[in-house]
Amino acid sequence: MVDNILSVKGIKKSFGGVHALKGVDLTIKKGETHCLAGENGCGKSTIIKVISGFYKADAGEIEIDGQKMQNITPADAIKAGIQVIYQDFSIFPNLTVMENLAFNQVLSEKKKIANKRAFRRIAQEAIKKINFDVDLDAIVETLPVADKQLIAISRALLDNAKLIIMDEPTTALTKKEVNRLFEIIENLKANGVTILFVSHKLDEVFEISDSITILRNGENVVSCPAKEMTEEKFAYYMTGRNFDTQEAINKCELGEVVLEAKGLCAPGFEDVSFQLREGEVLGVTGQLGSGRTELSLALFGLLKPTSGQIIVEGKEVKLSSVSAAQKLGIALVPEDRLTEGLFLPQSIKKNITVTRMDDVANKFGLLSSKKITEESQKWVDEIGVATKDHNLPVQTLSGGNQQKVVLARWLANKPKVLILNGPTVGVDIGAKYDIHKLLRELANSGMAIIVVSDDAAEVIATCDRVIVMLKGRVTGQLDGEDLNITTLSNAAI
Repeated sequence: MVDNILSVKGIKKSFGGVHALKGVDLTIKKGETHCLAGENGCGKSTIIKVISGFYKADAGEIEIDGQKMQNITPADAIKAGIQVIYQDFSIFPNLTVMENLAFNQVLSEKKKIANKRAFRRIAQEAIKKINFDVDLDAIVETLPVADKQLIAISRALLDNAKLIIMDEPTTALTKKEVNRLFEIIENLKANGVTILFVSHKLDEVFEISDSITILRNGENVVSCPAKEMTEEKFAYYMTGRNFDTQEAINKCELGEVVLEAKGLCAPGFEDVSFQLREGEVLGVTGQLGSGRTELSLALFGLLKPTSGQIIVEGKEVKLSSVSAAQKLGIALVPEDRLTEGLFLPQSIKKNITVTRMDDVANKFGLLSSKKITEESQKWVDEIGVATKDHNLPVQTLSGGNQQKVVLARWLANKPKVLILNGPTVGVDIGAKYDIHKLLRELANSGMAIIVVSDDAAEVIATCDRVIVMLKGRVTGQLDGEDLNITTLSNAAI
């Protein structure tokens, strides 16, 4: 009997002159959850696409369930029991759940006439495999992200999947939804299905994984049982850097109240009150739908309050627009940097200086290329944006460096209050550490900061005090010894 469901040896893959994979090995035992980790650009996506037949390897061997596979195609991979669930789930948003689930099987049988009764039978069989309760007639685009993911998993099981590869499966899920997904993974394992879990989130990796493989720069760094890995080792293997995660935070004395909300209400939340002082990092946490994002929008003039007060430096203000908030020294790093925070085709330097047009103009009011370059270089150096040329499009940067560009743009305006919604969503562990360290440094310099996040570890690492929200209302405030994973989780449920 073969112990390994998958064994790849010496896989190489280049694109032009770029060596994406430099002889990668990956062995996955049957019935385990194996984590594949690494920073953006390490080769995770490339090796997945080689295994699934999307890319043809330049060199190396692939063996699935004891069978050597030559010139593997996507059809070969599926036939051999390999299923990949990508971050977009590869489902049809305009079709029903039933149609999405039955589509592949009907297509493979080359039937020319659609039989709705057969569609429903296939779909019911699919959702039964994971005890998934869903309306089969619902249009997929109307469903939450977690349900879309379960549709993709159900569909994979219809094709008799032996190995399901999940690519960053928890990116858009709440903690409850992540727990539900992990329950399903454990049930799949109990039924003989192996999972390759692609992630860089430490807490999830250690919770769900039996073994771990880490790649860096297209090469293997380590492969071992999860019980032999520590968070410190994981961070080092991922980045090649040693992080002092227990680094003492030398807090400055808190100053005057900069921002205050009194009984603030807006679509999505009600009756929120708090004070924010100079040098303080205030956390706002809660699950999706808790009202945390809406609160950040209201504080930046993007959502009109229906009642209550916003007070800046002792004076009640009306934040009727973004420009009004900016004039009062309020800045917002948005939740989705790709659609709300960056001009992706534009250069790094233009993205950094776009809110400083008056300051980078010459005496005739024309933009000065020299001033733009000098201002951009200052922030590239200060924030630590990893780029050889800030004339390159910002879309060429990794997620962490893109987030640093958004931060640089707002810091260049010297805000009094900096609001960050999901400050490290989708960034690597190294960039996450850098951003957290930067926030602590900014607070120590006297800046008032609000961190809006559902990442409990992030909130604990960066915040002095935390407001917990649930269904649009504040359910608790935590600080000091009360600010820990257990109390945060309990308060947010």
